[in-house]
Amino acid sequence: MPITTTKYIWMDGKMVEWENATTHILTHSLHYGMGVFEGIRAYPTADGVAIFRLRDHIVRLLNSAKIFMMDVPFDVDELVEACRDIVRVNELDDGCYLRPIIYLGYGEMGLNPLPCSVNVAVAAWPWGTYLGDDGVNNGVRMKISSWRRHDPNAMPTAAKGTGMYINSSLAKVEAIKAGYDEAIMLAPDGKVAECTGENLFIIEDGKLTTPHVAHAGTLEGITQNTVEAIARDLGLEVTYEPLIRTDLYLADEAFLTGTAAEVVPIQSVDDRLVGDGKPGPHTKRIQEAYFSAVRGELPQYRAWLDYV
Repeated sequence: MPITTTKYIWMDGKMVEWENATTHILTHSLHYGMGVFEGIRAYPTADGVAIFRLRDHIVRLLNSAKIFMMDVPFDVDELVEACRDIVRVNELDDGCYLRPIIYLGYGEMGLNPLPCSVNVAVAAWPWGTYLGDDGVNNGVRMKISSWRRHDPNAMPTAAKGTGMYINSSLAKVEAIKAGYDEAIMLAPDGKVAECTGENLFIIEDGKLTTPHVAHAGTLEGITQNTVEAIARDLGLEVTYEPLIRTDLYLADEAFLTGTAAEVVPIQSVDDRLVGDGKPGPHTKRIQEAYFSAVRGELPQYRAWLDYV
């Protein structure tokens, strides 16, 4: 989906005009993929624009940087305020997508990243539904990818690392070229891991199941956690268990979750309909509650909103 430009990008504590927010061609992270990032959404509410679970995202961002041994020159509070500032200065009152990124700058080359400067930027722009309105309303077609998810002892899957997403991009391109909307990746042991940028849930007999990081090397999702809380509040059981691909084929319902994707029903997996191929009743209840929560319409979830 093309980016709609805005006026400014926050870079290392300063507002920089969009077209001037550049880095050198020898920026270390460009060559070696050492960087971490987050995707965050802000939504319009009756009380003004609010960033959803902002602090949780920034904590995960800094945890990712810690895993990569990147010494970040800003703390949680400073980065939270930077995110608020970038939404405010760009007048994104109708909501937006935010992309904080921590990367290694220009000045050192070679595989040892430790001498490099650590740079931080936050961009924000209007962004619609990641998998399309039709996908949100009617479900998406999924393909089990031939590309396996990283082994957590080969790449730190608990970190949201920039270069690690080559793995996801390969799976995404494979799925799109084969005529599907999105890919599902298996862990090295063949168990279900996650999608290219989303977690997934199946529902059987009213019980939700999702793979856990300990089982499949998945990234612990903030939207995944949000949905878990919503589902429990709706009276549904939620478990973290290993899944195999046939569990997806035989599920009553299935959906994926992610900040960019939000909550999207899964119509089919490998050309096998999930249920009757239509969004199921539990999926629709969860999806409706999620979209109400992010827009400040449910008082019990207002603590998740960070008003700009």
